[in-house]
Amino acid sequence: MIALIDYGVGNLYSVAKAAAYVGGDVKISSRAEDIHRAEKIILPGVGAFGDCMKNLSATGLIPTIEREVSSGKKILGICVGLQILFEGSEESPNVDGLKIFGGHVRRIRADGLKIPHMGWNSVTFAGSKLFAGLSGNPYFYFVHSYHAAPDDPTIVTATTTYGETVTAAVERDNIFATQFHPEKSGDVGLRVLKNFVEL
Repeated sequence: MIALIDYGVGNLYSVAKAAAYVGGDVKISSRAEDIHRAEKIILPGVGAFGDCMKNLSATGLIPTIEREVSSGKKILGICVGLQILFEGSEESPNVDGLKIFGGHVRRIRADGLKIPHMGWNSVTFAGSKLFAGLSGNPYFYFVHSYHAAPDDPTIVTATTTYGETVTAAVERDNIFATQFHPEKSGDVGLRVLKNFVEL
C-alpha cells in the first residue's frame, strides 16, 4: 500500500488516480498508523511553503514521516512536497522545512520571463531509477516560483531551464522528489509514477 499524505494541500485525488492507474494501491490518509503500515509514501504539496509546513505540523505527522524516512521507506515528494524536504525557503523565511536535505529553496531568477513558471518544459536527466524507460528530453508540467538549491549538487537527478538552470528532481537513497507534477504530465508523468510504484 502507498500512503498519500493528506495534510490539506496538494492535488490528492489527481495524484491518487494517476498512481492507481499505473498499478499502485493508494490510500489517502492523515493517520500515522496508515503511514507506518504503508510500503511507500507520497508527499504532495501545492501552494506556499509556509502554509504547507504549518498544515503538516498541525497534523502531528512530522515525527512519523521522519521516522519512516529514516527507516528506509521510499518516499516521493511532488512540487512543494519536494521543497519542504529542504531546510527552508525564501518564500517563507522564518519557517523551517523538514531538513531531510541540506540546502534552501529560492525564487527562480528568470529576468524577462513570467513568474510563476507555469507550463510544459523539457527536462534533462542525470540518472535515476525514477526515470527508467524515458529518453531524450521529455516535457513535464510545472507550476512554481521557487526551486531547490541543494547543498549537495549530486542529489539533483533532473533539471530544466527557465531563465536559469532549475532543479526538476532530486534523489538520495530512498528519497525521491520532483518539482514538476507527474500526475499532470501525460504518459511521461505516468511512467515516472509507475517507476516509483515498482521500486
